[in-house]
Amino acid sequence: METGRASRTALRVAHRRAVHQVLDLPCILNDPIAVPLLGHDFAIDHAREARPLARVFRAFMAARSRFAEDELAALVQQGVRQYVVLGAGLDTFAYRNPFAELRVFEVDFPATQQWKRTVLADAGITIPANVNFVPLDFEHHTLAEGLAEAGLEMKQPAFFGWLGVVPYLTLEAFRSSIAAIAQLPSPTAVNFDFALAPELLSPRARAAFEMLAERVAAAGEPFRLFFAPEQLDTELRSAGFSHAEITGADELNRRYFAGRSDGLELPSPGLGMLATARVSPSAAKPPDSSLK
Repeated sequence: METGRASRTALRVAHRRAVHQVLDLPCILNDPIAVPLLGHDFAIDHAREARPLARVFRAFMAARSRFAEDELAALVQQGVRQYVVLGAGLDTFAYRNPFAELRVFEVDFPATQQWKRTVLADAGITIPANVNFVPLDFEHHTLAEGLAEAGLEMKQPAFFGWLGVVPYLTLEAFRSSIAAIAQLPSPTAVNFDFALAPELLSPRARAAFEMLAERVAAAGEPFRLFFAPEQLDTELRSAGFSHAEITGADELNRRYFAGRSDGLELPSPGLGMLATARVSPSAAKPPDSSLK
C-alpha cells in the first residue's frame, strides 16, 4: 500500500469478516465487533456474496483469524502476555480480547492507524488501555525498532499474528521481520498466511489467484512474495526458528468446516496457506543488541 493513505484491502477484509457474521452460520470466527465497526455503510450484495469465489475468500479469512486466535489462546495458557498484530488493519481482536492480562500491540502504517482510530470513534468503540498502536512502514523501518519504542518487553515471549501481509512484502522486509521475532525467548511464535508460488497451483486455483492478483494490483497493493513450503521452511529455520508448521486447506477444513450444512469449506489446494514458526528453549538466543 501507499504510505499516505489507508489500505483498501484492509477495508475489504473487514467487510468480508462482517459478511461472515451474517451469512455463514454458525460462524467460524465469532466477531461481534465486525458489523458495528463498519457502521451504517455496511451492506451486503447477496448475489455477489453467493458466488463460489466470494464464499471461499470469506471462509479463508475467517479460518486464518480463528487459527491465529486459537494459537494465541494456547500460548496465553503458557504464560505469554504480549500479542503483536502485524499489519493490523481493521482487525478487531483487541476490542473483544478475553484476556485481561494480555497487552496487544497493533502494528501498521501511520495512515491506516489514523483511519482505524476514526472508524473506531465513529462506531463508538472504546480503545482499551492495554492496546498500543505502533506506527510502522515495514519497508523503511525495522520491526525491532518500532516494537522497542512502543514498549514491547523484548526479554519476554510474545505471539505474533501476521495475517494478510506477507504476500505484499519484499523478501528483504520479510527476512528482517522474522529475524527480529526469532530473537525473543521461548515460547515466542509467529503465525502468518502466505501465497503459494503460482506454478504450484492447479489451473483452477491459478485462475482464481490471477483474478485476485489483478484486483489488489488495481488497488495499488500488488502481490510481491510467494513461497513453496520447502522454501519457506528454510527461510524460517535460517532466521532462527527451531520449529515450523505449515497448515493447508485439508487441515483447516477438518478443524473448522466439518459437518456444516451450508457446504462452506476451503478448496484444496487453497490460494493461501498458514505457517506457524516457534522459538524453542534450546534454540532461544540472548536478545540482539538492536532490540534493546
